[in-house]
Amino acid sequence: MQAPASGLPFNGAGFTVVELLFALSLAAVIAGMSVAMGAAAADELRTAAAARYVAGLVLGNRMDSLKRARSVALRFEADAADYVFQAYLDTNGNGVRTTEIRSGEDEALGPVRRLSDNFRDVHFGLRADVPDADGVRGGGTDGVRIGVARLLVTSPDGTATSGTLYVRGRHAQYAVRVLGATGRTRVLKFEPGAGTWTSR
Repeated sequence: MQAPASGLPFNGAGFTVVELLFALSLAAVIAGMSVAMGAAAADELRTAAAARYVAGLVLGNRMDSLKRARSVALRFEADAADYVFQAYLDTNGNGVRTTEIRSGEDEALGPVRRLSDNFRDVHFGLRADVPDADGVRGGGTDGVRIGVARLLVTSPDGTATSGTLYVRGRHAQYAVRVLGATGRTRVLKFEPGAGTWTSR
């Protein structure tokens, strides 16, 4: 047998069609797994960042309330797809009130926002198959659990409205718990394998 033009000896060995198809199939499976793992990791990062962002908003309002010696509130309103939220300042010393927000007496401190504006595919909600942060199942999927008025108020004495804000991505589930007596927040993550919430 004559050597190829490259000068390297040719031994006749090569890939069969079956071997080539197997190699291509294996490469496709590995690529598909890495894309799926990459998408899950990106979802986890976005959802974790959104939960920390929400906790940061509460902390920022708490600091603002202490500085101004006035109550500051995050007001949540349900819209078609999610909740929108906006911060308000108590301008007359009687607390932030829904009627005074509507009348314009309590001042808006920023634009109306929603989580998905900054964190794609992330919104307020609790997955139906996930227990709430107290371990109760079947309590609903509503992600804003801070009372009927949907006002998370931070006061100049350091206290706040108690409650939990559930933040979910496509797969990841987080919660931001607000401790009323101190106004502090805790970020929790639901661990599907263990079926429990852990502090992050």
